[in-house]
Amino acid sequence: MLRGVQASVVISSCPAHGAGWLAAIVAGLLLAGCGAGGFSLSKAETDPTILTGSVGDAAPVAGTGEQISDEATIRNAVSSADLESLQGAPLPWANADTGSRGAISSLVEEKAAGVLCRRFTTSRESFDGVALYDGQACMVAPGVWRMERFGAP
Repeated sequence: MLRGVQASVVISSCPAHGAGWLAAIVAGLLLAGCGAGGFSLSKAETDPTILTGSVGDAAPVAGTGEQISDEATIRNAVSSADLESLQGAPLPWANADTGSRGAISSLVEEKAAGVLCRRFTTSRESFDGVALYDGQACMVAPGVWRMERFGAP
């Protein structure tokens, strides 16, 4: 019994040591209360003020500078292609300005009502994904080609 008395006398005689034990016990009780069901994901509410974006179609928006530049690159590749030497093989294209690239396939030349046109299918690979397009380029004057149709199949 004498030892128990001595221990309590030592703790109470040293205020810093006794305060440390008390602070540790209080902190432990507070943490135990938090861990005993104080937070639950099922009880968490959504915050309607947080907005996120989404990635839409892989195709760029019509009329953007990127699409116009890619269409011009594809038109130039289609109009300058030697169909005899291709013999149905895909024709690769790349646009250094946008970083896009792809391969033109199913390139067919037609002449209707005196207008020379080339129909084709092309892939477009870029940082925003891969997409497939159908198009048609027609010669509107000697050496001048215009993209008549270019879009998703």
